[in-house]
Amino acid sequence: MLSVSLSLLFGEVAFLDRFERAAAAGFGAVEFFWPAGERPADVVAAARDAGVAVALFNLDAGDMDAGERGLAGDPGREARLRANVPEALQLAERLGCRRVNALAGHELPGLDREAQLRHAETMLRWIAGACAAAGVEAHVEPLNRRDTGPVLIGTAAEAEAMIERVGADNLRLQYDVFHGFRAGEDPAAELERRAALLGHVQLADAPGRHEPGSGAIDFAAVFAALDRIGYAGDVGLEYVPAAGTEAGLARVRAQLARVTR
Repeated sequence: MLSVSLSLLFGEVAFLDRFERAAAAGFGAVEFFWPAGERPADVVAAARDAGVAVALFNLDAGDMDAGERGLAGDPGREARLRANVPEALQLAERLGCRRVNALAGHELPGLDREAQLRHAETMLRWIAGACAAAGVEAHVEPLNRRDTGPVLIGTAAEAEAMIERVGADNLRLQYDVFHGFRAGEDPAAELERRAALLGHVQLADAPGRHEPGSGAIDFAAVFAALDRIGYAGDVGLEYVPAAGTEAGLARVRAQLARVTR
């Protein structure tokens, strides 16, 4: 099923109103960054009233607007993340959501990279354990370094290495084809290579992170790869509309109709 990111699309209206906008646009599922500033009860009500499922949401990743991209690799943010996870799992239970994404964040000046990776490993193992007890998958998502700076986990191979270090059955790979392409990967090849680890797939084109079909990524190859591996999970539209949500969705539907025939 296609899900749509409410953190990036439908930005013409307030966050809680985006659930209804997504439903009106024909989407049965949504996803979003951690809904900082919103009451969990209001998020649950918005999803329920709109009649949409929540495919996935991010754990607290810090100040995303200021460029922060995750807390799992930051020893100074451990208490904040440990406080967020129970809250997030309560929200997931109320929403019927079975996937959460734990971003690792940036490499930190003055901290040895291997020491930081060990901290991320410890935190992700704890997160995966808490999620497993709640019947939820935890995800690791690589973010490309060209657009997001010196992130701790920047490629699919690095994400796989972390998943292997943690060794939890419910820790999965979240693969965004935009980030993969910008990291120099062939997204279709990576999807096939990491098929056994895949938990969620997201789409945006490159450069610009705009609508699929607006840039250089071969989405026909991406969907052919998903077909070959028998991927049955959700596919998230997590792009920045180039010129308004509704106009962009019309172009996306036309593009996806061409590449998924």
